[in-house]
Amino acid sequence: MTVNDRPFGRHYEDFEIGDVYRHWPGKTITEADDHLFCMITMNHHPLHSNVWFAENETVHGKNVVVGNLVYSLVLGMSVPDVSGSAVANLEIETLKHAKPTFHGDTIYAVTKVLDKSETSDGKRGIVTVETKGINQRSEEVCYFRRRVMVWKREFAPTRGYPYADDVFTD
Repeated sequence: MTVNDRPFGRHYEDFEIGDVYRHWPGKTITEADDHLFCMITMNHHPLHSNVWFAENETVHGKNVVVGNLVYSLVLGMSVPDVSGSAVANLEIETLKHAKPTFHGDTIYAVTKVLDKSETSDGKRGIVTVETKGINQRSEEVCYFRRRVMVWKREFAPTRGYPYADDVFTD
């Protein structure tokens, strides 16, 4: 019998400068997604939640998805490939919203490794990546650079489970 644990994040040794990770799957942002995010974060700007206002008093003529939802979504898409086993997200160096995102747009994410360096204790490393959010029209809608501290493989904590290895034993 083979037991397969799905990787979630990477160790320091797994990152190579220049590597690109295409995160999967994409996500279509619905009006409900946008409104819920606005209500949770108390962003009540009518650009995001008032159709009449958006149609009559904005340059786009329709509701725009709140930028922090787009950023959060793109960041979340990158977690399994980049920071799923990170010690800490240290810094967001840059965050840009190049184009607006609208209800019904589908967002995809891609990350490139820019730099890496070991920490002074030799147990961890710091990895710098840039991540782009791309919509279904191949337009970049979000861009950010971040620095993540990750474990070196030999010092990483072992993944635990709340059940025994013999869960399928008769």
